[in-house]
Amino acid sequence: MASSLQHYFLLSTLLLFITSPTSAQQSFRPKALVVPVAKDASTLQYTTRVAQRTPLVPISLVLDLGGQFLWVDCEKNYVSSTYRPARCRSSQCSLAGASGCGDCFSAPKPGCNNNTCGVIPDNTVTHTATGGELAQDVVSVQSTTGSNPSRNVTVSNFLFACAPTSLLRGLAAGVAGMAGLGRTKITLPSQFASAFSFDRKFAICLSSSATANGVAFFGDGPYSLLPGIDASQSLTYTPLFINPVSTASAFSQGDASSEYFIGVKAVKVNGKAVALNATLLSINRSSGVGGTKISTVNPYTVLEASIFKAVTEAFVTESAARNISRVAAVGNFEVCFSTENVFSTRLGPSVPEIDLVLQNESTYWRIFGANSMVYVSDDVLCLGFVNGGENARTSIVIGGHQLEDNLVQFDLAISRVGFSSTLLGRQTTCSNFNFTSVA
Repeated sequence: MASSLQHYFLLSTLLLFITSPTSAQQSFRPKALVVPVAKDASTLQYTTRVAQRTPLVPISLVLDLGGQFLWVDCEKNYVSSTYRPARCRSSQCSLAGASGCGDCFSAPKPGCNNNTCGVIPDNTVTHTATGGELAQDVVSVQSTTGSNPSRNVTVSNFLFACAPTSLLRGLAAGVAGMAGLGRTKITLPSQFASAFSFDRKFAICLSSSATANGVAFFGDGPYSLLPGIDASQSLTYTPLFINPVSTASAFSQGDASSEYFIGVKAVKVNGKAVALNATLLSINRSSGVGGTKISTVNPYTVLEASIFKAVTEAFVTESAARNISRVAAVGNFEVCFSTENVFSTRLGPSVPEIDLVLQNESTYWRIFGANSMVYVSDDVLCLGFVNGGENARTSIVIGGHQLEDNLVQFDLAISRVGFSSTLLGRQTTCSNFNFTSVA
């Protein structure tokens, strides 16, 4: 990656708890914001759109639930009269945990300025990271009543990172970067909450369709989906945990992970507990290995090898009891079945349910057929879980397919996550937010 952006590296990781420099330049104060979330058919990545720069330019971004910040390609066609690099030792650099200082040995331009601090933009799809200039510019999104989009609102000093065009490799066609929603002070949820003084909450609702948009909300509910269903009223809550060791592609010693971890205690198939190595379900505090995280960049749930073996064997056994016949593997899907004896229901294919048991036996995330199975042809459907190998960094990664048509709310103030399980049981989907009617 021969780029002047490589001159910027994060040398220190101390986060200073200071007031955000982000500001919103209007008297109207929204209670929440809303953005569409599309599913890219070829990559299975989830993308969203915001407007950035002066004059405003709509940009498409891969949605990265655990990402550390917004990063965009500044090498190609970045033109803005309001772009401002973050100067060394400024409050912006402190907020981003970026105390490294650098110069750029060419004419000043977005992503290349002297006396600026840098962070490390991370393509979490390809696990590639590089140095990038920290900067601020205008960002505009739609506000919402919870039921409809409302007027556009603007954050004038939104912090983000510049990255080289090469970092876009492996991302969906047409995107300009990645939108990080993780646990740092400069992610989209943190900056929006600071700018508009609303609750440090956000929610994602991924559509299972590549032709109908899902939705993400910043701020508290209601999160209303047609026909008049407030999905925030049916949430089950579980605590969020911080992995003390970063899970980013590149990081400095002492960095905590910005990703969202939950405490899975056990896994059940068809109501029966699966025998697992329980130590893998906890995060090793010194190495950061283990535990369970939620991810939007993994299209399917990834299980450490021994967990994968135990869960899939149990699933095959319970499926056989229903006269569901196993067939040959397809691609990365090791466990596939004939559709012959699989009935369709409102909750998807009628197959054994998979439960992720959380803080107690009565709190669990139930995965029905719509979220566990993938149709690969008219005759074959496969279990949408993949083998993560014996040296998996994280033991369970709950992927996008398992999140689709589920509302998942993250409450950063009290460190908990709420999940609806499938909305299909309530006769709605994540593509049912009314984006067409503007209040």
